[in-house]
Amino acid sequence: MRVVSGIQPTGNLHLGNYLGAIMRWVKMQDEAECLFFLADLHAITVYNDPAELAAHIREMAAVLVACGIDPDRSIMFNQARVPAHPELAWLLNGTARIGWMNRMTQFKEKSGKNREGASVGLFAYPVLMAADVLLYQATHVPVGEDQKQHLELARDIATKFNTDYDVELFTLPEPLIGKTAARIMSLRDGSAKMSKSDPSDMSRINLTDDIDLVAQKVRKAKTDAEPLPDNMPALAGRAEAKNLVGIYATLAGEAPDAVLGRFAGQGFGAFKPALADLLVETLRPIKARLDALRADPGEIDRVLARGAERAAALAAPTLEGAYKALGLPRGG
Repeated sequence: MRVVSGIQPTGNLHLGNYLGAIMRWVKMQDEAECLFFLADLHAITVYNDPAELAAHIREMAAVLVACGIDPDRSIMFNQARVPAHPELAWLLNGTARIGWMNRMTQFKEKSGKNREGASVGLFAYPVLMAADVLLYQATHVPVGEDQKQHLELARDIATKFNTDYDVELFTLPEPLIGKTAARIMSLRDGSAKMSKSDPSDMSRINLTDDIDLVAQKVRKAKTDAEPLPDNMPALAGRAEAKNLVGIYATLAGEAPDAVLGRFAGQGFGAFKPALADLLVETLRPIKARLDALRADPGEIDRVLARGAERAAALAAPTLEGAYKALGLPRGG
């Protein structure tokens, strides 16, 4: 079982990223051979300040290691260090169909009304996503609802390439759908996802926040005056309360109903301090490890370079096979 997954290096990671994806990545290291990459080539489909992008790549790599991604057990790298990614993507552009690309809903969402002003890269990036996965003969890819369509496209491209050129080159990856990831909402609005793009920093808990700030954000999180019930259905219509209970349950590894059973009849004056303590206990070692890594940026660069070497070696036979199938000589 080989798992490949990526994340764009677009600034601070927050609690929603940690509970929704990174915790799952950390656990996967016990279950499969894992490749985790920073999708910096996907990031440049829209404009990024070059200095900021470079800083975000290093910062996100440090956060992933601090959260428990072990560069000795998994292969962690940034895409741009492995030229096989864009190289295979270009080869696959000859197999992918425009009709398939036109059906990709994320392009429609990201380009909005300015479709003609969007970059070619933004339109074609699902082909690069296919290359990211097919390059390593991934057997499984962790996907959320918004990525299922892209994985189906990768399978379509792999099937057509294998069929057109009469080869068995590409493995068809399966979706890895584990336990439903926690959906963490804004601390200021329980109907909106926690997001780094929210103008209010109080809406989210960043993994880089210091411990005092974490406690302050929990204390000031929007809630209501009603006591907590003893079951989740009774929280219907109380989005902020439901969100805080969900965060506690995910951190504690408990069912939400079990958490409510413990706090039933109590108000947020009792619940918030307990949640703050649990958050601080969870994030304190992550923050300490992150501070140590930040103090030695050269170590993060070495980790990414080492990971890229391992990834490139793993990718080489597949890329060579694609050139051969196409009847193309390959230099270098």
